Amino acid sequence: MFQSLFIEQTESGQQQCTLTNLSEDQLPNGDVLVDVLYSTLNYKDALAITGKGRIARSYPMVPGIDLVGRVIDSESDGFQSGELVLLNGFGVGEAHWGGLSQKARLRSEWLIPLPKNMTPQQAMMVGTAGYTAMLSVLALQKQGVLPEFGDILVTGANGGVGSFAIRLLSRLGYRVVASTGRMSQETYLKSLGAADIIDRASLSESGKPLQKERWAGVVDCVGSHTLANACASTQYGGVVTACGLAQGMDFPASVAPFILRGVRLIGIDSVMRPIADRLEAWQGLSELLEDSDYQEICEDIPLDQAIETAYKLLDGKVRGRVLVNLTED
Repeated sequence: MFQSLFIEQTESGQQQCTLTNLSEDQLPNGDVLVDVLYSTLNYKDALAITGKGRIARSYPMVPGIDLVGRVIDSESDGFQSGELVLLNGFGVGEAHWGGLSQKARLRSEWLIPLPKNMTPQQAMMVGTAGYTAMLSVLALQKQGVLPEFGDILVTGANGGVGSFAIRLLSRLGYRVVASTGRMSQETYLKSLGAADIIDRASLSESGKPLQKERWAGVVDCVGSHTLANACASTQYGGVVTACGLAQGMDFPASVAPFILRGVRLIGIDSVMRPIADRLEAWQGLSELLEDSDYQEICEDIPLDQAIETAYKLLDGKVRGRVLVNLTED
């Protein structure tokens, strides 16, 4: 038997999440059985656990869109028993039982080897948040945005994606401006490398279709009016990457920034990303991040605190990343 977070649907149609003991024969189909060492608590996981978002596509469901673990048994030639593997997305924690469990049975085509210069704990300190941030940074670079072009705006700066985006961009020599609703976190954001901090209120309301040109590039984790205003204030030829919807899924913008300033809006999907892109992103993370970065951005909790922490995350009371340690009973 092993411990797992377990989401079930009640007779009234509501869902409830509990800490439950499961057995291997209850796990879904897959060709690789993994002893999960660490998982994470992402925004999507918090929505699933609390029932405040329709994340689970079927019941019962084990949440957790990230995991790192050691292969127990493999029917795939691609992975061997004892190998350390990493997974982000691919519908795990939504359509297939996920990583907030001490064991998981998975499909080999979802897995990549753990980068050689990362520990399992460090990989989940990064998790989907850091991986998504790296995909955003790579998109800016591939679109030709150089540090000398000007400031890069990062919205939702106190969140996991925002925190890692600031660190990665600053380490690559970009000047980063962080947008946050928690101005009291200025010291933390500047420790990550932000050169300046602005209040999210300056971006979160309806604004003009075109505004003063400020940003050479943007990493937006928020969506809605914030994304629209970011596009409206991006420099001629600048690039905006969109990877989040904390403010909303709507996009109340005009075409003006795109047809009058040549602004490019790049969508960042982390869930179904091809394996080649994943390997590139994780290699970049392993090269750019230093030992001190992981501790600054992440806190560590046991599995039995994950439900309580999920509510705190949705209430905006969690800073950075949450690592869930599955090695302790």
